[in-house]
Amino acid sequence: MTIPKLFLLSILCVLITQSCTDESALTNENTSDTNDTATKSYAKVDQRLWPYFEAFEIAALERGYIYDLNDLGITGVIRRINDNGVAGTCQYGTHIHHVTIDSDYWEIASKLNREYVVFHELGHCALGRGHKEDANQSGYCLSLMNSGTTDCRVLYNNNNLDYYQDELFKWQE
Repeated sequence: MTIPKLFLLSILCVLITQSCTDESALTNENTSDTNDTATKSYAKVDQRLWPYFEAFEIAALERGYIYDLNDLGITGVIRRINDNGVAGTCQYGTHIHHVTIDSDYWEIASKLNREYVVFHELGHCALGRGHKEDANQSGYCLSLMNSGTTDCRVLYNNNNLDYYQDELFKWQE
């Protein structure tokens, strides 16, 4: 998801968090079903990420899948990412499953935007998914797993969470 530094905030918001032409696209409004607190703790995970990790597990369970991110050994931090325009990363492999969310992005993102990026990175770390760049005829990304480097526009909002979360978890069916 790398983009030139000069456009970090403006392009990042366009590519990752909102549509330029649709009022129903993801906005910076602070609305989301993700609460500020979690009922579950996660070892070696920044406490600010706990509600999003828990929401990921709940979204999976609602679709018939059980993912215990603690059992999977997924760790997570919020810190500055030095790669220009990168909101989050996942290092994953045989012995590591580690989510990093950029602290600059975290500070300006709404709850829904944060959820989008955390779910995307957990799609890599927990589900082993790669990027999927497909778009519909209107140019909207068809997957939460889009890289943010193509021309498709993200349309992740309270009206279509089910669609994107279904696609995230049911991709193997």
